[in-house]
Amino acid sequence: MIRLILLFAIFTNFALSAQTFAADNVPPAGFTAVFNGSSLAGWHGVPHYDLRKLAEMPGDEREAQLAEWLEETNAHWRVEDGELINDGKGPYLTTDRAFSDIELLIDYKTVPKADSGIYLRGTPQVQIWDSTEEGGKWERGADKGSGGLHNNAPDTVGRLPSQLADKPFGEWNHFRILQVGDRTSVWLNEKLVVEHIPMANYWDRSQLLWPSGPIQLQTHGGEIRWRNIFARDIPADEATAILRDRDSEGFESVFNGQDFTGWAGDVENYEIKDGAIACKDGKGGTLFTEAEYSDFVVRLEFKLPPAGNNGLAIRYPGTGRPHLDGMCELQVIDSEHPKYAALDARQYHGSAYGMAAAHRGYLRPTGEWNYQEVTVHGSKIVVALNGYTILDTDLSEITDFKDDAEHAGKDLKSGHFGFAGHNDPVAFRNISIKRLAEDN
Repeated sequence: MIRLILLFAIFTNFALSAQTFAADNVPPAGFTAVFNGSSLAGWHGVPHYDLRKLAEMPGDEREAQLAEWLEETNAHWRVEDGELINDGKGPYLTTDRAFSDIELLIDYKTVPKADSGIYLRGTPQVQIWDSTEEGGKWERGADKGSGGLHNNAPDTVGRLPSQLADKPFGEWNHFRILQVGDRTSVWLNEKLVVEHIPMANYWDRSQLLWPSGPIQLQTHGGEIRWRNIFARDIPADEATAILRDRDSEGFESVFNGQDFTGWAGDVENYEIKDGAIACKDGKGGTLFTEAEYSDFVVRLEFKLPPAGNNGLAIRYPGTGRPHLDGMCELQVIDSEHPKYAALDARQYHGSAYGMAAAHRGYLRPTGEWNYQEVTVHGSKIVVALNGYTILDTDLSEITDFKDDAEHAGKDLKSGHFGFAGHNDPVAFRNISIKRLAEDN
């Protein structure tokens, strides 16, 4: 996974010069002004372009390309009276800084037949366009209004906004955008038009949305003005709360934070520290719920030490090895540690051990709490880590196994939930489970 945040540090050498001065654009409490209202400092120009290609260029070639785009940008972008103005042409204005989980506030005003948008993490886009019939794009959904995730797959929820919220031309529109993981929520003029929808990775549909990247303001065929562009970084604990509080009905805590009531197995190899279950350093074994589950959703937080290794035992029979005798073991591991550089792809975090590989690159820094949600329904397993769906697989369809090992428990219909310790002090807390109705 290319870490885009490293790339954008080089852009500080391409800050654009001020053209006029205006006093405005004062951020609300907790926010930072991304546009200062008086200059283009903190921005550079990039057209519709896969930023991975820019990162892969030799340094001198990259600098030459940025300089060329800078010249074009200065010809089409200007600042007047506290407004950021584009004439409908030229590269897209792009923040020097990369953003991850954020709350973004931004105002815009455009003209008839214009077409624009906001790229998040360098990825298109929250759509802006002429919603009138005269705009000529009703066949593409423009009649539904702005704010949709226009580059998501056709006919998916969120690609078009849930309601028309655009103001008449000549008036300012206001966006509030919440980005947590790949989940995007959009309010246009105080109306919720997209709610918690994964934003697709336009540049590579086989991959998830990048974990970080710049904000880009698209230019597309007509003048557009921007002002009051403010961003607030969402800290990890708040991101977890946003993710966890959605659809929380039916979940029951299976750990009281104080003792091992309701748990069985290798209890002596685990301990409780600061309200969390932790595997003792140098110990292992499987700790599992006394209750059994068939179809269920489990929500939990976990914290990895450097090179930490553990696993979630899914439909564990109570004896044997979770990864072979249970339905599966979902890896909980410090995937990016050098110790694990040569693992099979099906051994990294979130993977169904030895059977199905999860997407990598979405763990929080080692030592921080991560939030994970696992859905087990029939033979299907979905793993969502910090707001990204890193695994979506059907174990009944898997025929290729690591080391050609037989997974005897793969087709189990019910079993215990638990933790498969591997001698590292990995910690778990806030563990709750919701039983799902079984299909007839």
